[in-house]
Amino acid sequence: MKILVVVLVVLVLICIIYIISTRNALVVLRNKVKDQFSQIDIQLKRRFDLIPNLVETVKGYAKHEKTTLEEVIQARNTYLSAGNTEEKLSADKELNGAINKLFALAESYPELKANENFVSLQNELSETESKITYARQFYNDSVLALNNKIEMFPSSLVAKMFHFEKEKFFEANEEERKNVEVKF
Repeated sequence: MKILVVVLVVLVLICIIYIISTRNALVVLRNKVKDQFSQIDIQLKRRFDLIPNLVETVKGYAKHEKTTLEEVIQARNTYLSAGNTEEKLSADKELNGAINKLFALAESYPELKANENFVSLQNELSETESKITYARQFYNDSVLALNNKIEMFPSSLVAKMFHFEKEKFFEANEEERKNVEVKF
């Protein structure tokens, strides 16, 4: 009888320790996802700080291309006013499209492409875009680890018990998935 009680107590303790350690692991993974998303935000903030300078430089050369410049500013403002993660991801896709239009516009103005300020800003923006890409990759890696832990048995039982939910991956929009057309 005593052995049975000891065995039951040990099993209960093992279950409690497993639940606590699994919950803590899920919390760590969820916080890592939030941290990685904030890393994307940091790089996007850097990009947003560069955009007004880039737009002002382009304005001097392309006064009649007002709609493209307004699209960039509007897309930037849409991101800044986005509330949740999903809205931010959507606004980011809109901003990427607007920036691509801005660089396409610059191709039409050879003297703009040769302008030192524009070239410098374009290089900084390109470097920032690379950092954003890496931050998105790290974010998706963190989301994958969290989602795996939430879905895999037996940790899925603990995840349900403490109401952990899967996170969404960062995904490219349809425009970004198209093949790039190169013309000479």
